[in-house]
Parts: sequence; C-alpha cells; structure tokens
Amino acid sequence: MSKKIVIFCDFDGTITEKDNIIDIMKQFAPPEWETIVDEIFAKERSLRDGVHKMFSLIPSSLRQEITDFVLERANVREGFADFVAYCKKNGIELLVTSNGIDFFIKPILAPYESEINRIYCNDSDFSDETINIIYPYPCDEHCDVDCGMCKTTIIRSYDSASYLKVVIGDSITDLEGAKIADAVIARSYLQKKCEELNIPYYPFSTFTDCIQALADLKNKAEVLQ
Repeated sequence: MSKKIVIFCDFDGTITEKDNIIDIMKQFAPPEWETIVDEIFAKERSLRDGVHKMFSLIPSSLRQEITDFVLERANVREGFADFVAYCKKNGIELLVTSNGIDFFIKPILAPYESEINRIYCNDSDFSDETINIIYPYPCDEHCDVDCGMCKTTIIRSYDSASYLKVVIGDSITDLEGAKIADAVIARSYLQKKCEELNIPYYPFSTFTDCIQALADLKNKAEVLQ
C-alpha cells in the first residue's frame, strides 16, 4: 500500500511573501525587539521565549491597528490557491504549521480554510496591558528546542509507515522539521541550512514550484510501489 503525502507548510515568509511578525515589530515595537531576534538566531534564546518577549513589548490596545496593518500588507505567495487545489484533488493532506499568531494567520487563510486540513499556530491574548502569546502545541519529550508551536511534535504524530512527510518552509522555525521529514521544499534561510547540512531539498520561489516538487515526489512514490 502506498503512503499518503502529508504536508507541513510554514506560514510567514512561505505562504506569505514576507515575515509578518518582523513587519509588526518594525512598525509597532520599541528597538529592543531586534536584540531578541539576534538572540533567537544565535540560539541564546528559545523561539517560544523570544516570540513571547517580542509581543510583550507591544500594548494590547493596538490590536485592531496591528491586525489592519498586517491584512493590508500581507501578500499571499503566487500560486498558493492552485497549490491548495492541487493538494485537495490529489488526496494530499495539507497542514499549516506556524509559529505565527492566530489573529493574523486565520483571517489571511480564511479564503482557503475549507480546503486546508488543519491550521496549527499560536494563540493571542489581548486582555492584559501588553500582548500575551499562548502556546497550545508545546514540544513533546523528543524535543528540547522550546519551539513554542512545535513543528517536530506535529510531524512525529503522523505514522511514518503510513505517511510520506513533506516540510515546506523558509526559516529557522522549519529547520528541525526538515531534519526529520521525508522531503523538504525550501527557500531563503532554510534552503541555505539544507545545503550546509546536506539535507536534500527542492527549491521554491512560488507555489507553482511546490506543485512541481509534489508531482515529482508522487511519481517517485508510484515507481516504488
């Protein structure tokens, strides 16, 4: 019996052309956010702690202004609608796995939500003076990275005997998942790290490239049956 393809697709910088969290920080946060990002990339601060700390710099009273800002500026990457349709037509399970935040991810994905199997992301709480980020999907016992929304935990929840696991992403939040996936479709930082670590990958700049990569994977899977 052939394996079913399941996709773990990043959001910021992957589905959208730019990283929405960075855009929010540039527009609304005091300069300290830049040091926090540097600490995350230097692995001096975890993803969970870093994202939480950055949003705690921003007043909750700006919620609507921030949401409007993101929705006005966020461009969905070329070919995404066709990609979603391709997955549905070919019985490919599509999951959005993101360390982004619900208050901007869900409105952007609303036109596609009925055809996406599930959206995993962080939640937000605006009831205090500053924004609080809530993490419903923490790391399991196999992950000590303190991811926040742990992509590898989600990936491991799918049985390797039944699923061919594909990671699509661009950033540091996708790297650990790329290490354990069956296939990787990468751009930007993730592409560079795949090359450094000798992780095989398909490059992409649009979701048309992702469709072509999936077609290749599908053909290879059929040959191996």
